[in-house]
Amino acid sequence: MSKHNVDQMPALDRIRRPEGGLTLGIELPLDNDWAPERETQRVREGRPFGIPDLTHYPDLIRQVDRSGFAAVWMRDVPVFDPRNFGDAGSVYDPFVNLGFLAGITENVALGTAAVVLPLRHPMMVAKAAASVDRLSGGRLILGVASGDRPVEYPLLGLDYESRGEAFRDAVDYLRDAWKDGGLPVGNGRIEPDLDLLPKPLQAQIPMVIAGQGRQSPEWIAANMQGRFVYPNGAEKLTTQAREWRSLRKALGLPAGAFISAFHLDLADNPNEQVTPRRFGARTGRKAFIDHLHTLEDAGIDHLALLLRPSRRPLGEVIDELARDVLPVLKPQSSPVKAAAE
Repeated sequence: MSKHNVDQMPALDRIRRPEGGLTLGIELPLDNDWAPERETQRVREGRPFGIPDLTHYPDLIRQVDRSGFAAVWMRDVPVFDPRNFGDAGSVYDPFVNLGFLAGITENVALGTAAVVLPLRHPMMVAKAAASVDRLSGGRLILGVASGDRPVEYPLLGLDYESRGEAFRDAVDYLRDAWKDGGLPVGNGRIEPDLDLLPKPLQAQIPMVIAGQGRQSPEWIAANMQGRFVYPNGAEKLTTQAREWRSLRKALGLPAGAFISAFHLDLADNPNEQVTPRRFGARTGRKAFIDHLHTLEDAGIDHLALLLRPSRRPLGEVIDELARDVLPVLKPQSSPVKAAAE
């Protein structure tokens, strides 16, 4: 069991700052197999493209946790489809992985980006998520999605085209299942003599949506506590963040969290200029810090860094980010202050 307790900050407050500013997280898997030298090594080892080398995964996770990052994020890719999707994702089942991470971390929020809700019965998702929240001391952020890989649905005998409706139904089920007073049994009915245990440690496990989930912007603003959008340029992210907050404000709701990602190849020369790549860049530390300040000004709350393109050893990259990048972002509130707010 984590040393954290209910008096410490809610999971969403680990990735956002009441006074504004940006926090950084790490997106799994923790490998750098997209670097040219590592690709050569992969071929030599006979590993298929897209399957990460997770040899040093536990040690790197512990390093991230003690280094001041706000969160770690994992994907939900049930089936490796090398022909249509050459990336195996985070590999491990997300809820098994979350349980493992709850046991070896103490500080980071544990986020999914994102669990494909229509592929799982919502009762089992509700129980697994509440279990993780308890075991981690209230650090779960449940990112959810409707899925974008058509091959997965027929394998489970599910209809791909109706995934939007199934997604909405699952969200409603989760919220009902986490309440006291009975078990949801369908069609809005509650069975009072049954219950689902455990209940989450957080008053409400925050849900953030990755993509659109085949939902309207208005539904997303009303039902999600955050948005996790694909990596984009600062201008588009600014527009998306502004629209998200405007919709939340119109509904009389708190701002929530606006999250994106960045594929980072951090050069060892801090003065190296930016070389763009899909969803990110190769860049030296100084230009990267400038970009982060731009995102702070744009109203982005949290940026998940994918380090797979890194040419340097990941431990070295994590150290530099912790030592020279995190301290120049706007300072984080103390856990006591954040929880009080």
